[in-house]
This record gives sequence, C-alpha cells and structure tokens, in this order.
Amino acid sequence: MADLTVLPVPGGVAVLGLLPRLRAVLDGTAEPVLPVPADDDRERRRLSDALSPGTPAEPGTAMVLATSGSTGTPKGALLGAAALRASAAATHARLGGPGQWLLALPAHHIAGMQVVLRSVAAGHEPAVVDVSTGFDPAHLVHAVASMSGPRRYTSLVPTQMVKALESPDAVAALASLDAVLLGGAATPAPVLDRALAAGITVVRTYGMSETCGGCVYDGVPLDGVTVSLEADGRVRLGGPTLANGYRGMPDHPAFAEAGWFRTDDLGRLQGDRLQILGRADDAISTGGLTVVPRVVEDAIAGIDGVAECVVVGVPDPRLVERVGALVVLRPGIELSPEFLRAAVSDVLGPAAAPRQVLFVDALPARGPGKVDRAAARTTLVACSPME
Repeated sequence: MADLTVLPVPGGVAVLGLLPRLRAVLDGTAEPVLPVPADDDRERRRLSDALSPGTPAEPGTAMVLATSGSTGTPKGALLGAAALRASAAATHARLGGPGQWLLALPAHHIAGMQVVLRSVAAGHEPAVVDVSTGFDPAHLVHAVASMSGPRRYTSLVPTQMVKALESPDAVAALASLDAVLLGGAATPAPVLDRALAAGITVVRTYGMSETCGGCVYDGVPLDGVTVSLEADGRVRLGGPTLANGYRGMPDHPAFAEAGWFRTDDLGRLQGDRLQILGRADDAISTGGLTVVPRVVEDAIAGIDGVAECVVVGVPDPRLVERVGALVVLRPGIELSPEFLRAAVSDVLGPAAAPRQVLFVDALPARGPGKVDRAAARTTLVACSPME
C-alpha cells in the first residue's frame, strides 16, 4: 500500500499548479494525497497529527479529505478515484453538461476541491478568486468576466451569496452563469428568494466530505445516489460517490452498514425530495419542550433586515437551556432584541422565541459556509442574557 502524502494547497491562482497532480489523482494513478492549506502551518499540523500522512493509506484511497471537525478532532474521509469521478459526472449530468468552473472557496475543503476536480474532469482550467484574505464580490466580477467555457459554473456558500447580493455588479456576474451551487450550510429563504429574483440560477446542494461533496441537488439525489431515513428521521446516504470509511477508523458506526453512510442530520422526504431539518444533536431542550434550531433560524431569517443568524441552546439554571441567537443585520438596518423575539413568537410561539439575542458583524465559522455553533454558544454564554 502506498503511503498517504501531504498535498499543500495554495490559495489564489497558484492552485492551478496542482492540476497535473490532481488529474492523476482523479485517474487513480497518483499516490494517495491529504490536501492541507499551504499557508496555515497550524491547520496543517492539526490535520497531519490527526490523519497520519507518511503511513500506508487504506486500500482504494485516492484522497483523504478532512471533515471540518466540529468536535475539534477532524476525521478523514477515504475517497476513491471512482467515487470522485462519479461525483463529477453526476454533477455535470444534472447541470446540463461539462463546463468551466470558477473556484471561490478554499480548495483544501471538499467544496473547493470538487470545483477543481470537476474542472479537471471537464478539461477546462478553472477561473480563480483568491479568498485567502476574505471574499470580495468585486473580485468575483472580474473572474466571471474572464471565463470562456461552453457552460460556466461556480460554487458558493450562503455567506458569500449574502455579500454578493449587496453588489449589483456581482449579482449581474452570477446571473450570467449557467448555475451557482449553494451549499455548505442551510440557505436562508430570503437570501434564496433575492438571488432567484435577481435571475441567478441557484442550485442548493446537500452533502459532505463523506459523499464527495454535494450529492443531493435541490432536494433530489444525483443519479445513482440513494437516500433513506431511519425511524427517527436520521438521513442515510448511499451510492457511487460514497467514501470507503474514515482514516484509521475501520469500525466507525457511520459506515457500519455496507453501502451506506449514516449522517448526523435529520430530514424528511416529500415525494422524491429530501428536506433537511437540522442536526440530530442540535435540538434545544427548554422548559420541557424541544425546539429545533433550523425552524427558529428560518423564522428569524424571514424578518426584513436580517442577513444571517444562528440559533443554539445556552445553559440556563431554570430552563435547562434557553434559546439564544446570534444575528447579522443587513447594512443600515437596526432592530431590537425585543422586536426580534416578538416576531418569532408570533410565528412559532413563545417557547421558540430566543430569550437571548446578540447582534454581531459576522457569524463564527469553522469551515467554508459552516457556522461554528460551539463558538456561537460560547459567545452567548459570555454575555449577560437579555431577559
């Protein structure tokens, strides 16, 4: 078995230097690689400590993609070359055919890496937006203008779409593309509505490192992907894009049943469409009642002037947990916690209304588009509750 090799992934256009090697990874002719950020020594050490490069890779592994590590210790999804090719082929089939991609995400994460791999599979060099110092919609405009592929695609996270929607030029650039994949986190309904109204062809994606990225588009599984629900509503995913397991964890329960990956997400099926309700471990127990954060987040996001939000349970001596919210407002908007609580209460009832509201400039993140709920909880605990 070949050893797992560290693959430093640079930001900006320097990532294009990796295309020949990634082409070999996709063909299954390269030694297995572990993508890590080239310019972040701390993260590189963290991933290396957890995933043991320099030791033999599990059979059939082309790439080990680190999860975002919500528990603090990342796991490594064992992705085979056939799974990566199947993901690219199924994506292009759903979108209308191969084309040129715009990379606007860090390429050491699954969403960004898949943009590069899809580009390799399609035979087109990707356009690149350097996001190493943050996402600037103006750079997006120039990158889109440089694209010349027969079809043109990009992949964004909701926080990037929120910023882009404040720039008319960025909106026009995105509207000129054949599709804009939007994933990594739930897209607030008002953000989606604004994007669609502006003529942007948004495709909402659901998936994770363990499924080679997005494998369900607008609620419908890609060709070959299978979805089932357990009795408690937990989502299971199967099909040709599935990882072979986790690095160094042959008995992990998420892959206990052959051909299936057991997620931590709760969902429901409406016909052939999957709706994600939230993570199983995010439910808030408050005053003897259970509150689902995703439902409260949707209610808050529907308030005029709200750009983004996250809802978490905060320890409370009387209620066990109280509903807390970090809220980002659109530029120039002012709202009070009392107004927000009343608006949610009108829609969902008083039990779901956040007892603690903190307005912030940005939500804490733990990866592209993924809100760090633990950090949000820590922030709210550190602040006095607003009763």
